[in-house]
Amino acid sequence: MSDFVKEIDDALFEEQVLFNKKPVLVDFWAPWCGPCKMVAPVIEDVAKELADVDFVKVNVDQSRDYAAQYGVRNIPTLLLFKNGELVAKQVGALNRQKLKEFIEQAVA
Repeated sequence: MSDFVKEIDDALFEEQVLFNKKPVLVDFWAPWCGPCKMVAPVIEDVAKELADVDFVKVNVDQSRDYAAQYGVRNIPTLLLFKNGELVAKQVGALNRQKLKEFIEQAVA
């Protein structure tokens, strides 16, 4: 992926998300998903700006366990975790401003 957004799978989910000391935005996506492709550069851009939040992507075609556990039925779905707990959920693509607001409100 990039220096700012890591792609992880189910095997890394606990370590990278649930046991992370920082808040984590998880982008559940798939390569065939048009809205996922639209929001990817927005997430990348916001990730560059918010160093106090980690950003990860989970491909739902390859890693289904946590997507199922958290009830991801549509993509993109963005889940925000803080101290290992799910604190916010957003289904669908967001523009840059809305994404920043979503993250900042959830981690405040």
